[in-house]
Amino acid sequence: MRFWGGSFVSGPFGEVLYQGPHDKEEVHVATLDLSRIDEIRVHWPFLRDRRIDTYKSILNRFIDEE
Repeated sequence: MRFWGGSFVSGPFGEVLYQGPHDKEEVHVATLDLSRIDEIRVHWPFLRDRRIDTYKSILNRFIDEE
């Protein structure tokens, strides 16, 4: 039986650095360059530039009235 999904380690841009096998249990230790994360945050400031005022509508449930 194969289940959907799996374990993986990704980099700051979503690139897959390691993907665990689906057919056996495995423990993997990944080494990450934390300075690369800081560099990405400086040059691609997604969180700084987001417009949180546009997220208000997704906080409502479907059955809630506007």
